[in-house]
Amino acid sequence: MTLVNLHGIEKLYGGRPILTGIDWTIEEGDRIGLVGPNGAGKSTLLKIVAGLEKPQAGRVVRRRGLRCAYLAQHIAGDERTPLQVMLSARGDLAELEEQLAACEAALALPEVMADLKRMERVLERQERLLARFEELGGPGFAGEARTFLRSLGIDDEDMLRPLAELSGGQRKLVGLAACLAQRPDLLLLDEPETHLDLPRRRQLEALIRSFEGAVVIVSHDRYLLDETVGEIVELERGGVKRWPGNYSAYAVAKELALRRQQELYVSQQKEIARLEEAIRRFKQWAHMVVNERHIRQARVKQRQIDRMEKVERPVLERRKMALRLNSAVRGGQKVVELRSASVAFGADPVLLDVHITVWRGERVGIVGANGAGKSVLAKLITGELPPSEGERWAGPAIKIGYFAQGHETLPPDATPLELVRAAKPVYENEAVALLGRFLFSYQQASQPVRALSGGERSRLQLLLLMLGGYNCLVLDEPTNHLDIDSAEVLEAALEQFDGTVIVISHDRYFLDRIADRIVEVRHGEAISFEGGYSEWVAQASEGSVAYRA
Repeated sequence: MTLVNLHGIEKLYGGRPILTGIDWTIEEGDRIGLVGPNGAGKSTLLKIVAGLEKPQAGRVVRRRGLRCAYLAQHIAGDERTPLQVMLSARGDLAELEEQLAACEAALALPEVMADLKRMERVLERQERLLARFEELGGPGFAGEARTFLRSLGIDDEDMLRPLAELSGGQRKLVGLAACLAQRPDLLLLDEPETHLDLPRRRQLEALIRSFEGAVVIVSHDRYLLDETVGEIVELERGGVKRWPGNYSAYAVAKELALRRQQELYVSQQKEIARLEEAIRRFKQWAHMVVNERHIRQARVKQRQIDRMEKVERPVLERRKMALRLNSAVRGGQKVVELRSASVAFGADPVLLDVHITVWRGERVGIVGANGAGKSVLAKLITGELPPSEGERWAGPAIKIGYFAQGHETLPPDATPLELVRAAKPVYENEAVALLGRFLFSYQQASQPVRALSGGERSRLQLLLLMLGGYNCLVLDEPTNHLDIDSAEVLEAALEQFDGTVIVISHDRYFLDRIADRIVEVRHGEAISFEGGYSEWVAQASEGSVAYRA
């Protein structure tokens, strides 16, 4: 059964078309991953499906009585508590409670008490409302809400704290819980994995898989899309195209389809060129010798061209940032070493007696739950944070480049142009060209960093790392704000990089491709495992992880 039908949807921002002629149907039980480059309009399309935005043209038809829940990309931190958010998500129960309260107030009125028939009518209405309230699970909903929040890692203390005091990951989980509390037929998730650590991402996958309704997910987490969806809808150049299977199946199928389209396009262009040459010859002969037959033959050839179903020229390579990472100096064999290093903030220990040695050319992935101390470990390795106890040693020829998760290394009032020219003495036009290769327009290059989006700031940090000539890169959540295309460019650049890479990430697809050694931060310890992410997960699940001392 069809849940939502979009026909001819068009949406413009500032006169620029974002969505053009979108036709899309969402059926019961669909598990859809909505993908496309940043700025393609994925969030806008999701909001139109949810009814939160209206298109300039086209129509949206929803099944009568459709319950639709939408999880926004960013959950604002306000003064509501998680419990209040959960209770307010069930507007149907809140409305029934108001009506029941009105019935109780009416029964206490002297004029109702004095009129038996009127009292009977109020009591009958109250009985109907109570039956409906029980049918919808109203009496036990507050308890269910608490149980569900606890299952997502929101403890009793956090349930009563304002959202503004919770982490981004906790707010995202509360938002997801509120969506599921609505018991929707259609669940719309806009980057649900943002701010979630690895255990929570696995929990998110389990929740999506167990959800009985239809799901549409906008996500940059390729692993999440592989595990939860059965169809990919690609949004590109204002239109949508459907691909069966998960993200990995889509990536292979699209590559094959583009190659086939290229072959057909080349073949058709050769045929058109042959026909146009024939037309030219017939016209030339008709001009030299007046002959109606030659003119007719030219017309026939032209009609052949006009009647062809033209094969569109395929976009084999979407414009991507031109990231190339090379070290200026090779550096020594031992890059950095932590010897019995501990970090404490006041009386609170974060890391205890950490021993880590990183060798040249290694690809180290740092994993662990949010708050475990991964970013503290990264700052310890870079030397930005001195150990409270123990020692940090770095090779004399080692030059470390640091990618900060919160982009705090970028001065908010500086412009990308100024930062590029400070990193590499070049003329302005050369700096503009460099920024253009990282997908910045001149206007974006000239505005302050604080006006840039998260993805733009990430691309700027990567450009500055490229210009620095570092031989050791420490990257803290580098894919957080990147679209899939940019994440794949980063992966390819790191694979070709001749130096050392230490990366903190919750992106499992990224870790699988990059890391050949995993360091897990847990309970103040940093435990090293020889092998990639999937090997670490497999052995950890079997309880047979072999750690290196």
